[in-house]
Order: sequence, then C-alpha cells, then structure tokens
Amino acid sequence: QSDSIEKITHSICTMEFEDHRPLYDWFIDALGIHHPQQIEFARLNLSYTVLSKRKLLQLVNENHVTGWDDPRMPTLSGLRRRGYTPEAIRNFCERIGVAKRQNTVDIALLEHCVREDLNIKAERVMAVLNPLKLIIDNYPDDKLEELDALNNPEDPSMGTHKLPFTKELFVESDDYKEQPPEKFYRLTLGQEVRLRYGYIITCVAVDKDPNTGEVTALHCTYDPETRGGKAPDGRRIRGTIHWVSAKNATDAEVRLYDNLFTVEKPDEIYDYTSALNPNSAYTVKTCKIESRISTAAPETRYQFERIGYFCVDNKDSSPNALVFNRIVGLRDTWSKIERKSNT
Repeated sequence: QSDSIEKITHSICTMEFEDHRPLYDWFIDALGIHHPQQIEFARLNLSYTVLSKRKLLQLVNENHVTGWDDPRMPTLSGLRRRGYTPEAIRNFCERIGVAKRQNTVDIALLEHCVREDLNIKAERVMAVLNPLKLIIDNYPDDKLEELDALNNPEDPSMGTHKLPFTKELFVESDDYKEQPPEKFYRLTLGQEVRLRYGYIITCVAVDKDPNTGEVTALHCTYDPETRGGKAPDGRRIRGTIHWVSAKNATDAEVRLYDNLFTVEKPDEIYDYTSALNPNSAYTVKTCKIESRISTAAPETRYQFERIGYFCVDNKDSSPNALVFNRIVGLRDTWSKIERKSNT
C-alpha cells in the first residue's frame, strides 16, 4: 500500500522477494489501488569479501576491522577512505549490469576499474617504502640539481615538477641483490642501472652491518653525460629504478591492504570469520617520499611510481604525519584474465 500511495511506478528488490510477488499483486488488486510493477534482481556478490549487513556488523562489533570506514570494508565509507573514486565505482556497476542469476563478481574487475580511472587522473610521485641509502661517490658533496619529471605521462596537460637530485639518495632495498637471480636488471655489483629521470649509475661497493651482515648502504658511480637516463654512446640499459633525495625527502606512514578474506566465497563457510586474512593490513612506517607533497590534503590520490596507487588517509593523516592508504597495486589481474579468455 505504501508503494501505491506514493505512486511508485517500479518496485525494485532483490531475488528473495520474488516468492512474495503473488501476495503483493493480490493485495493491490483486491484493494483496487494503483499497481506498481515489482521487479527482482540478483544482489551483488563480490569475491573475497561479504556484503551482508549482519555479517559486516559482526566484523565491526568483534573488532575484526577498525570500523565501518575501515579501508578493507566494502562500504561506501570504507571504499572512500581506501581511495576508490566515485567514477570507478559507477563504471564497475555499469560493467557488471543487472541480472536475475546469482553470481559472484571477481574483485579484480573492481580493481581494474580503479586503475583505469586513476591512470589518467593521478599525479606521479617518487616514494620509497623500504629505503636503502645509495651514495654516489663521484657526485659533488654539496651539489643540488633539479630534474624535470612528468606529473602524468598519460596527460601532458598536467605538466611537470622538479625532482631534487643529490649525492645521497634512497632506493628500495629490494632493488639490490648481492646474488641476483637470472634476468635481474636492477642494482648489483658491477651492473649499470638507470635512475628514473636521473643518470645511469653503477654499483661499485656496499656497506654492511658488522654484526648482522645486513647491507646498510650502496656506493655507486654516475656517468655525468647521461642526465635524463640516455647514454650518448647508445649503450642499452635494461633496468630503471625510482629514488628520492635523502636530503629532500619526507617521512610517511603507508598502510598496505589486501583482501579481507583468504577464500573467494566466504559466504559459503558457516564460520566465515575463520577465513579472515591475518595479513589483510600491513603498516610501513619507514617510507620516504617527495617533500613537495608533504602538505597533501586528505583523499588526494597519487601513483607511487613502480608501486601502486595511494590515497592520503582522511582520518589519521596530517601535514606533520602523512598517512597513505594503498588503493590498489599496479599489477592488473583483470586485464590478464580478459586476455586469457580471448585466446
């Protein structure tokens, strides 16, 4: 009767109401009032998470997550805090469409929609999550260069910014291997590598902790003729790594998120909380990032080069203590799935 009184034309509801439709129609016809059309559709099921409000409430009440806006939660507040854009969510909904058949949509499609949107919108930034000191031995001690870097290669209209380059840099610790595997084109003794927007360098020595044997610093030499990463003699450099200036970097906390559950369909498990992913959230407090974004506003999104897309946390971040949430990595699983299905 409420639908009829409010002159609803179409009553849209999920499939569990399909059995109720004969009674719905009978009451409307018996009362001789305006008759809305009831249409049922299958509810959205997303892999590696749950969408039932009852189950989500349990996750909150039992402190499996930090709240309704936890970036791992499939709520609008959670997705917003994670950094998902409204455009990406709308695109995802348009792609999956509306159907009557119950099915589970791969979360990789949602992540693909986010990457697709942010690839053309997000400004590029240099950030090093697990920093290792790199010293260029033949670079002048007090010299400071400003290198030109693209804000977004997908959109030249976004312009460029300046990257400070100094004798001491930070690089990712994973970009150095003392015993490199096959086809490792990054830093190892005697091998040349290109610094993004910078110079071609060669690793010549390492410093190690005398007690643990852990590498504490890399010593390199640079070729001053290769500014911008191009060798005038045309020699091929297969590896390119990112970096930040040690003197001009800002500290940041980075929160890395993964699927909330370890199984694709946790709804099918009686005790679904037993399938919670113990590694769904991991915090890195040692990140070094370009100082030019030290005052970035909450919900500002960036691509950390070679790492993924990140968003300034809208709750815990401040200009003096930057906190970033990883929205999604750069690897696009959905594109691989689509290519495989088309072959």
